[in-house]
Amino acid sequence: MTKELIDDEFYVEQKKWGTWDSYDKDGKCIVTSLTEEDCVRATRFILKFRQETQYEENATTYSGSVDYKL
Repeated sequence: MTKELIDDEFYVEQKKWGTWDSYDKDGKCIVTSLTEEDCVRATRFILKFRQETQYEENATTYSGSVDYKL
């Protein structure tokens, strides 16, 4: 399958089973969608979010616990 560069920022590619994946320029998967249009739209949304919030992947982790008795 061929990759197509979108907005000079990311690639979209159709997989053999019909889904669409987007990848950043480093080849890291961003999102998987059922249609090319949804894939492009979701990827733009995610990249905009990361840019506006200065998103750092794996920068923060959370943990929690639940205590209960039967």
